[in-house]
Amino acid sequence: MARRLVVEADGGSRGNPGPAGYGALVRDAETGNVLAERADYLGIVSNNVAEYSGLVAGLRAAVEIDPAAEIEVRMDSRLVIEQMRGVWQIKHEDMRRLAAEARSVVDPSGVTWTWVPRAENGAADRLANLAMDRKTSHVSDVAAPPLGRAPRPSGAGVRFDEEQPVTIVLVRHGQTTMTVARGYSGSGVPGPPLDDTGIGQAHAAADLVDRVGRDLWGDIPYPSLVIASPMVRTQMTGAIIAERLGLPVRTDATFQEANFGEWEGLTSEEINERWPGQLEPWHTEANLRPPGGESIEDVGIRLRRGLDGLLDEGVDRTVVVVSHAVSIRAALGVTMGAQPSSWSQLRVAPASVSIVRLFEDRRNEVAVVGAPSEGWGGRP
Repeated sequence: MARRLVVEADGGSRGNPGPAGYGALVRDAETGNVLAERADYLGIVSNNVAEYSGLVAGLRAAVEIDPAAEIEVRMDSRLVIEQMRGVWQIKHEDMRRLAAEARSVVDPSGVTWTWVPRAENGAADRLANLAMDRKTSHVSDVAAPPLGRAPRPSGAGVRFDEEQPVTIVLVRHGQTTMTVARGYSGSGVPGPPLDDTGIGQAHAAADLVDRVGRDLWGDIPYPSLVIASPMVRTQMTGAIIAERLGLPVRTDATFQEANFGEWEGLTSEEINERWPGQLEPWHTEANLRPPGGESIEDVGIRLRRGLDGLLDEGVDRTVVVVSHAVSIRAALGVTMGAQPSSWSQLRVAPASVSIVRLFEDRRNEVAVVGAPSEGWGGRP
């Protein structure tokens, strides 16, 4: 069977006509992984010309990857989609020229032309805006061999081979009312939504995650998948990050918060009053279970299963996982091989970002990245 590729393309003009740029990317249809990106500043042109320019660039990138591939084009420009399908006429001379250029790259009758809402074309839109902001071009062949990436930087985990890991960007959700109250908000209930501060923190985290594989950590692939736990606060944070990256959100309960059982919704003071002497060993001994809940060790077993599953799904890619304080501590702890009794010493602020890189030989790497929430009034 022929390989299937998806071209996502967009263009914009600030003034129409005005300063314009386009963005395009190619994904593997089966995995959703980004294989190539194209973006360029066009000078003063119309919005439609910019959109067509993005289409041409995306088609060329797809053909470079596999000339025999089946191609689906997804754009939020109904005009371009219907014109390329032959349903609407093309009257503008520049658009005719670009449409002819697109037809010279591939036979349009063999392409699947799909209109998508603008919200589902965020990755291409981001590239177009990047080109307009910087007035420059951007070319990235994400599918290139690992040697084409930046070398491991100073301070990276020491390796003497070319084995590639799966990179997991761990993001804690933004602030909620329970964060401020310092209550134990677990997976037994959907939990509160982000408050206004938490929404700002999530946007700051999204900006940081969007830099992975670009102007930061050039040896790491740009994210191709966003996963969020099913809690309301992680779903909201995940949606903000996914929109920034132009990706959908996959929900996975493996990465949900610890189940606090009868401790749910209580502060540490309230837990100590009702269950004297149990809260500290829950954190420091890690094998005590709250009534009806999970121990730290239980969470670690669950997170190890989730991390192993991501490794089994493939390496040489980056996955964003939006999760919770206890679960992220567990993910960091099992990656480092640390004892569960020590995990509570890890500081995981709201909307903080950490990176773990999982290798098949278990010689893993942990990167301390940052906590943009500190600039939004977040509390650790």
